[in-house]
Amino acid sequence: MLVILDWDGTVCNSEARIVACMLRAAERVGLPALTPDAVSNIIGLGLPEAAATLFPEAPDGDRQALRQFYSEEWMAARVEPVPLFEGVLDTLDELLSRGHQLAVATGKSRRGLNREFEEHGLGHLFVASRCADETASKPDPRMLSELLVEIRCGVGEAVMVGDTTYDLAMAAAIGMSSIGVSYGAHCPTRLQEYRPQAIIDEFAGLLDWAPLTP
Repeated sequence: MLVILDWDGTVCNSEARIVACMLRAAERVGLPALTPDAVSNIIGLGLPEAAATLFPEAPDGDRQALRQFYSEEWMAARVEPVPLFEGVLDTLDELLSRGHQLAVATGKSRRGLNREFEEHGLGHLFVASRCADETASKPDPRMLSELLVEIRCGVGEAVMVGDTTYDLAMAAAIGMSSIGVSYGAHCPTRLQEYRPQAIIDEFAGLLDWAPLTP
């Protein structure tokens, strides 16, 4: 089976850093103060879509500045790599040993994802990936459809794993199975609206989902 993983909030424990960087960026632009919950809600969207969701009435120039300042704040915070969630490396290795393939579908930019692949030494584990700046942002399912075509995999042979409704909504839109994670940006109650096959409380819980067991 092809296991398609969201990155932020699913593989990488980055929510706190994303929130802090966006709050500082909005302050630099002089936009109205944001709440941490408002920022958590947009995690998973591409950066242009996130800016438009947070500030739908702001001038285009302010939203562009927000994106620029967010990128600057993110780079300034990269003194330490964003940590992976506990059990990620062992779980990925075990999934591969069971004969499954791995891919990534993320709201990050290509440059951002490649940086994290390099920092964590993980890029070689994935047969393909899609980022929001090279296709349609979630919850549009285009990135999933493109991955299926590239890997030559049927929709019934893949599962989307993510922490937000955007992940599960794009899977539902093309009839793909999904698994939610309870430890990310969106609460399990919201995830349940999209009828995932499971909601797991730790990344290693993937290994217990029946279609992924030996």
